[in-house]
Amino acid sequence: MQIKQCIKAVALTAVLATGATVAAAQDKEPIRFALCFDISKSYTFISPQVAQAAQDLAMYTNDNGGIEGHPVEIIVRDHGNEPQRGVECYEQLKREGVFIFNFLSTPVTNAVLPRAMRDGNILMQSFVGRGDAVDGEVFEWVFPVGPTYWQQAANDVAFIKEQMGGDLSDAKIGFIYLDYPFGQEPIEILKTLSEREGFELELYPVPLPGSDQAGAWSSIRRDQPDYVVSWLLAGGHVVASKEMRRNRFPIDRYLSVNWLNEVDIENIGAEEAKGLLRGTNVAGGQEVPLVKTMLDTYYANGEGSGPESLVHDVYYNTGLAIYSAGFEAARIAIEENGWPLTPESMKAGYEAIENFDGNGLMAPVTVTGEDHGGGGKTRVEQWDGETWVPLTDWSADYLDIVWEVIKESSESFSVE
Repeated sequence: MQIKQCIKAVALTAVLATGATVAAAQDKEPIRFALCFDISKSYTFISPQVAQAAQDLAMYTNDNGGIEGHPVEIIVRDHGNEPQRGVECYEQLKREGVFIFNFLSTPVTNAVLPRAMRDGNILMQSFVGRGDAVDGEVFEWVFPVGPTYWQQAANDVAFIKEQMGGDLSDAKIGFIYLDYPFGQEPIEILKTLSEREGFELELYPVPLPGSDQAGAWSSIRRDQPDYVVSWLLAGGHVVASKEMRRNRFPIDRYLSVNWLNEVDIENIGAEEAKGLLRGTNVAGGQEVPLVKTMLDTYYANGEGSGPESLVHDVYYNTGLAIYSAGFEAARIAIEENGWPLTPESMKAGYEAIENFDGNGLMAPVTVTGEDHGGGGKTRVEQWDGETWVPLTDWSADYLDIVWEVIKESSESFSVE
């Protein structure tokens, strides 16, 4: 099955392949994707939705002829957000012949990355991991398709600049973040933009797991930043909402990282969350054609890969975005280079993806040998009490500055 044709067919609700084609696909060797995720500890509010989306997309793909006739196999393992367990998962599945991996965790991804680079295996790194990994000339085997945290933070600053009349020279921007690798990732690019644009940057680290924010918000009340950019997760946003009320900070000046979902809004309170801002890399909701197809095809018949409640979550859409791009890369690889699929042909397939958006699922991405991120576009949305309303189009800003920082950082990388 061609992913592009699949996406078009989703919109048309058409059948892509005959029963004979489907049967033939099951007789061929599978394309194996390893999902070494944290499904037991820190990221249980994200990983199940992404894994379920990958499994649903694989099921839909296989039911419609596979990828160029080959079925997709999704292998899910738990690393508990522990780098050593992630390394063990990688080594075990590598011995079993798997060469396409995703760890959906910044610390675990960073631990495995040098090994994948040495081995020449594909490391999917969408929406996590080190920001300079988009440099395909250095990180040849790493594919952070979609915006990195660096680019997302830069796009957030561009949004704030627009809101403040195009001039940040007298602005003060706060950055509240979990004080470990995920939260620390955007700091370098924010400092660079602060120097270039002239705004004052205030940093507010929060210890894990994010429940103790009283000191940070007392400092925010004292400093009175114009906006606060937030790199918190799950319950951290709920705590932040309470602290904003207590410290009388306007919620419409709180701009969250993409990791804020429907559960968080429910826990904050739909009305209480009104005005909250989120930078996002995928389109949310269930009217997105590919999401609607999964609901109509499988969940309406009780045949989905997990509970339907997880489909009603933006992180499910995130999973579809990650794996629709991955399946597209595999399709191109086999179409251009034939079978067997290899790390080299998969790499070439990724680097040939052009203007791919999953039929409105995400910002269009064009991956090249130089840019493994695909352009880095995001948009800012605002919660209106009932739904997320886009305030901007998909865009990538400060690309020259971001890439300057990327190159400076990637030059110092060594697999040793």
